[in-house]
Amino acid sequence: MVVYRNIQNTHRPTTASLTLVLKVGTSSICDEVSHYPLLGNLSRIVETIIQLKRLGHRVVLVTSAAVGTGLRRLNMSEKPKKLASIQAIAAVGQGRLMSMYDDLFGQFNQPVAQILLTRNDLADRSQYLNAVNCLEELLDMGVVPIINENDSISVKEIKFGDNDTLSAIAAGMVKADYLFLMTDVDCLYTDNPRSNPDARPVLVCDDIEQLKHQIKVSAPGSSLGTGGMITKLVAADLATAAGVTTVIARGATPENIMPIIDPLVTDPKKIPLHTRFVAKPQPLMDRKWWILHGLHTAGTVYVESTITKDIHDGQVDNDLFAHSISKVEGNFVEHQAVNLVVEHKDSNGLIDNITIAKGIVNYSSAEIMRIMLAKQSNIIDSLGYKDANCIINRDNMAISL
Repeated sequence: MVVYRNIQNTHRPTTASLTLVLKVGTSSICDEVSHYPLLGNLSRIVETIIQLKRLGHRVVLVTSAAVGTGLRRLNMSEKPKKLASIQAIAAVGQGRLMSMYDDLFGQFNQPVAQILLTRNDLADRSQYLNAVNCLEELLDMGVVPIINENDSISVKEIKFGDNDTLSAIAAGMVKADYLFLMTDVDCLYTDNPRSNPDARPVLVCDDIEQLKHQIKVSAPGSSLGTGGMITKLVAADLATAAGVTTVIARGATPENIMPIIDPLVTDPKKIPLHTRFVAKPQPLMDRKWWILHGLHTAGTVYVESTITKDIHDGQVDNDLFAHSISKVEGNFVEHQAVNLVVEHKDSNGLIDNITIAKGIVNYSSAEIMRIMLAKQSNIIDSLGYKDANCIINRDNMAISL
């Protein structure tokens, strides 16, 4: 359901202590032209976090602007296109960025910690759990973890893509109650309000797929940032699947977070304009979440349409065997993650590939194709050895449809 009218402040936890993840974009930290830090904005963000902590809440900050801060430090006017240059600029800027945060939080004697991540860091299950444990320990110590993508070593294959996605994954890792995506507008609109005066604010959404067909979001973000409203919808989809209520709000007024999360504020006129994405009532379990969003997708396995209904209904009680596979794409090895895809033919006869799940394979792509070509149900007869009874164990399969 998508709501375009004012409503009461519903769907919020009533517990005194909440875990909040705040994502602040580059446009809220650096001037887009001069690259000078927006110290007024940064100070308000820090003061808001301090106030939230005094109310008993736990707060994680996901920040962008390592490249923007590095450009200012190196007196460069534009972000270069060469990857190595961008990585070097980010390495310079990350230290300056953390120094600013440490100085601002230090005015309140609030300790902070730097966490730099790439998708590779979460691909190994033990490393993922170590990162989760580290974040939990920092929060228990009263520290504010400050997370950013490790842009100085990231390449396309291991990047999260943008910090909206990173913040959603961080929210899932700490089992947050709220994810706040702070941006340069008050909320999500049906169209660009700067060019279309008829654009309406979207206040509440519990069906993101339906919402995508009702709004126009084409802006790619600022010249310094990598995100935009499209990436925020993706982040909201990821976070709500983990049971995290996601909010799009204006980054220049972070103090608006307080009335948004306060269950005692019921008057709609006292609730600042924002967009709320309602958390799924049955969130994914931690391991399933990790498989879907922590692991790099190394290939694609096409499955027969006969098992699609069971997967769609969440009733996959059986492992995936070779006889249910029709095709394999990509070169992957055992213990890597692959998408499970079914080919669907619409009423016009057009073929559409639908990703229905993601799983960790027990065999490489070459081995799976050998088993399929041999048309043998017995893996030993096909390969001469057997490491597992099936291609993907049901416990290593996460439904994405």
